[in-house]
Amino acid sequence: MKVPRGGGRLFLATCLGSLLVLVLYFQSIARPESVVKIARRPGKSRRSPLQTLYNGDQQLDLLAAQRSLQGRRELLEQACLSQMRKRRVLSPEDLKHLIVDDKHKLLYCYVPKVACTNWKRILMVLTSDGRYTDPLAIPANEAHVAGNLRTLSEFSVTEINQRLRSYLKFIFVREPFERLVSAYRNKFTRRYNNAFHKRYGTKIIRRYRRNPKPEALQKGENVTFAEFVKYLVDPQTQREEPFNEHWERIHSLCHPCLIHYDVVGKYETLKTDAQAVLRLAGVEGMIQFPTSSKATTTDGHMVARYFKQISPFHQKKLVNLYRMDFMLFNYSTPEYLRTT
Repeated sequence: MKVPRGGGRLFLATCLGSLLVLVLYFQSIARPESVVKIARRPGKSRRSPLQTLYNGDQQLDLLAAQRSLQGRRELLEQACLSQMRKRRVLSPEDLKHLIVDDKHKLLYCYVPKVACTNWKRILMVLTSDGRYTDPLAIPANEAHVAGNLRTLSEFSVTEINQRLRSYLKFIFVREPFERLVSAYRNKFTRRYNNAFHKRYGTKIIRRYRRNPKPEALQKGENVTFAEFVKYLVDPQTQREEPFNEHWERIHSLCHPCLIHYDVVGKYETLKTDAQAVLRLAGVEGMIQFPTSSKATTTDGHMVARYFKQISPFHQKKLVNLYRMDFMLFNYSTPEYLRTT
């Protein structure tokens, strides 16, 4: 049976039209999601706070503080790549310094002598469901009571991994020797720290002071900075027990090459960095980071005076002891050192 000439053309046109429809259909379903426009409610953003910080948000990207935070994170990653030869698996013991705020999805690794009392106060307010409202109304000793805040070590392995993947992780660091002198001044020159005098002072005096007086051996008071440094660099010290958290290296407390911190704040820029963290957490309008009321802050000039008591030999050993913190957090070796 013959098909009329006009009917053949009509059949061919129908086939071509069907083919074109199929091509357009498959193009539409294969189109990348990133170029498909999604209707959004006014004022809502599908971007996480971290994307807002690091992916060029028009408001935050203009601020030098946020650009500095991004630069620090990148420098830390580069330093870790150059220093870490072997990676190891974190244990719950490694996570005792990471405080968890499930409500605001925050993980904060606290470092003693780097404004950690005020950060703990902030987190107590954020996690208390109204029990606390003013950070400065919380006594310092209460902020450090175990159990007031949960740490990541208290969770199961599955819960730990979920929080490490999805929460905003931040840490605040400080020039290593300024932090060290601050710890010495606080724990060994204040009369109210009898527990530290007994626990560490008596041992330091007995081991490093020539002809100590019986009273010094009993009370452990008046440990000199030179004696404290000898205790730190003595290999026997860490063979006996781990360092106290107040002078333990930051990288040993918070494991920045194993935990990918989103924000690395610095004590030297505490006000602006703290504000950036609160903004990312979405609580900037609810709470403000407390300003320091200390009359005397341990700074580089004060540290230089303390280091005059230390021989070049022990200075060099101390630099080696804290070298990783200097390197990871981009602090320069102090000019006042005499290591040769």
